[in-house]
Parts: sequence; structure tokens; C-alpha cells
Amino acid sequence: MYPYLHIGSLSLGTFGLLLWLAAVCATVVLHFNFVRHRIKADALNIVALATVGGIVGAKLWHVLESPQALMHDPAGMLFDRAGFAWFGGLGASILVLLWQGRVARVGMLSMLDLAAPAAAVGYGVGRIGCLVSGDGDYGIPTKLPWGMAFPHGLVPTPPGVYVHPTPIYELIFSLIVAYWLWKRANTASPAGWLTGEYLLLSGLGRFLVEFIRINPKLYWGMSNAQVASIGSMIAGIVLMLLVRGRKPAIAVRPEEAPAGEPAHS
Repeated sequence: MYPYLHIGSLSLGTFGLLLWLAAVCATVVLHFNFVRHRIKADALNIVALATVGGIVGAKLWHVLESPQALMHDPAGMLFDRAGFAWFGGLGASILVLLWQGRVARVGMLSMLDLAAPAAAVGYGVGRIGCLVSGDGDYGIPTKLPWGMAFPHGLVPTPPGVYVHPTPIYELIFSLIVAYWLWKRANTASPAGWLTGEYLLLSGLGRFLVEFIRINPKLYWGMSNAQVASIGSMIAGIVLMLLVRGRKPAIAVRPEEAPAGEPAHS
């Protein structure tokens, strides 16, 4: 594993580099989603703002999970290059996207729907940053032939111990979710429906992978992430119930419909 890349006196964290790559991949997916739906919005600007908001939210969620450690060393907790919680990032990114949907006149829920496949891809690629840095997001010991060791990771594994490469599992699952959401966008559905599906599926994936993660079990035999995953799944189901029966979202705004072609309604 390579937690850092050393170029002369410069030290670059591989997690940060993969986070940048995740943002690039999400930007590309969101851009093509805008193109196919004839949405005039800046994918790069939207992803950049959502990424910054997500990083801040992920860090705050992580430090607030350990209030005693935060009180003991607030600067160390806040400025440590490790320690980010996905659900904090998800919540903050959703708020940024809602605002961006209003600014771009796309609609707040419609913006979330458009960004859902990009979010799935970005999350999966970002998880590889956890893998290459060996930051402790791997799984429990395994004898499966694809088990991996992280002797030089930020959180090293014991000598001779091979563990589940859970970030790879999450990458594969996220790409499947992204493909599903991308195809589902071709069908008529009310604004917010795809976002509900994303919250449900991503929460389910995180809930299941936590069974083989090394995270401590704190609540009713579940980890913090599993409790948050249940919240994500419930939020997704509630959102789909709330928007069910509404008219399909507008995929092409009337003023942008090509000549001779009616806008979707």
C-alpha cells in the first residue's frame, strides 16, 4: 500500500489523489447526464462545490462521532488528513446539490436525480483511495484467495493476516448502482424518485458490507455506519412514497426543446 507518494520533498496523500479522481469521474458522468437531458448547467462547478461541501461534512461527522477525542485534541482531529465519514459527506453534498438545482433552474429534486449516477461512481472510485492508503476501511480476516494485507498502511494489518478488500466490493456495487440509475433515468419517473432509489441502494450496500468491516459494533450489535445506513434506506423509501403518483419530472425545459420537437412534460 502507498499512503503517500513522495516526490522530492513533496508528500502527496494517495487518498486525496483518489478523491480528486473520484470528483473528475463524477463530473464526467454528470456532464453526460446533462447533455442527454439537454440541461444547460456547469457540471464541473456543481461537482466542485458538492465535493468541498462533502469533505467538510464528512470531517465534521467523523469528529463529532468521537466527542471526547475532539475535546482532547480539537486541532489534531479537525486537521488530520485521515478520518472522514461517508454519511456526513452525503448529507452535506445533498444540501449543496439542492441549492445548485435552484440556482440552475433545474429543480432541487431533479438536480439530485441527475447527480445520483455521478454520486455512485464518485463514491466507488473514492473508496479505492481508502484501499491504496490502507486507512483501516478494510474488512475482517479472510482465507479467500483475493484477501489482501496492508502491512504498511495508515492502519496496518498484523503480519501474515489477509483481510477482505471491502473498498473493492464497494466499488463494484457502486458501479452496478450507477448503471442501474443511469438506465432508470430513461423511464418516466417523478422528481426525487431516482434519489430515493439511490439512498435505498447505497444504504443497503453500506449496511451489508459493514458485517465484514472492522468497525466496532456500538448499537444493538451494529456499527455507526450501519445505523446511518438504516437511516439512508428509510429516507429513500419515504422520499419515494412522498413523490409517488406525481407527474414525471421535466427532462427538457420548454425553452430548450429543439425546434419541431415537443418538450417532455
